[in-house]
Amino acid sequence: MLKEARSAGSHVAEQLARDQARYAELGRWLRTAPPSGIVTVARGSSDHAASYCAYLTMVRLGHIVASLPMSLVTLNKAPLIARDALAIAISQSGQSPDVIEPIRYFRDGGATTVALINDAESPLAKTAEWTLPLHAGAELSVAATKSFIASLVAGALFAGHWQDDAGFLHALDSLPESLQRAADSDWSKAVEILAPATSIMVVGRGIGFPLALEAALKFKETSAIQAEAFSGAEIKHGPMALINEGYPLLMFATRGPTQAGMLQLAAEMRQRGAKVLLAAPADIAERDLTLPTAVTPDLDPIVAIQAFYVMAAQLAVARGMDPDKPRHLSKVTKTS
Repeated sequence: MLKEARSAGSHVAEQLARDQARYAELGRWLRTAPPSGIVTVARGSSDHAASYCAYLTMVRLGHIVASLPMSLVTLNKAPLIARDALAIAISQSGQSPDVIEPIRYFRDGGATTVALINDAESPLAKTAEWTLPLHAGAELSVAATKSFIASLVAGALFAGHWQDDAGFLHALDSLPESLQRAADSDWSKAVEILAPATSIMVVGRGIGFPLALEAALKFKETSAIQAEAFSGAEIKHGPMALINEGYPLLMFATRGPTQAGMLQLAAEMRQRGAKVLLAAPADIAERDLTLPTAVTPDLDPIVAIQAFYVMAAQLAVARGMDPDKPRHLSKVTKTS
């Protein structure tokens, strides 16, 4: 896991050197024929990457994006109107039937279908109309790291080319270097505090919420910590009742309009007795963990999760676990 996470920068460099013309072609098509609706189709870490892609699409292009409950197609056989819609699938393996079948349904129904996929020869890749490889290379660790980062980059490429924003697309060129720096971040304080933990709340908001979702999943997968992810706007609607003296919270205060509220929330949670690990950029004095940043705030989650992955692998070892052999899990999960 650690080796693959640290290799993300080199794989992203290759990703950025490939398929730009294909992304541009898709962007032109979507500008010519805007979709009537947009759904994402994904599970696990890929679904968290889809949340990031959806956020960029909504904030930059104004199109509403929903995450498809796949059982509507696979089990309920709901008569969804697919014509002129856009369905975006994200997957590492491209093997799961409940991701493949909805893409087939939408394509047969007249939708534009896109697969952001690491295995370009997979059934999902062959089902979608537009297949855009992640170029993350073979991933042996059960816990996805470099393929997740490549999925985030693919979502940014997708949104940037659709918007035809040359400045944003140029900012992506600096990601390999930013990822290399992020991999060297010192989050040892988090390892010390979380090594004995049995539960944790992970909090983010806005573009930082997909970070919270992914971090919570990795805590469960690799360290067997009961972790829940919440939006900073939702934590007072019930979850705060869980907070007692010393309860650990990892909070992602990413740059942008949600940061001030996250900093205020962190201060309030500390007053309530929580053990807050505030991950924030270097200019935030009250931070506990330095959150690496990219050239532009919309790309910050891509480098921020790199720092988290290195810490997560170290935390698993500190807890006496092997992050490459999570209990009860396998690399490819097939659900219907």
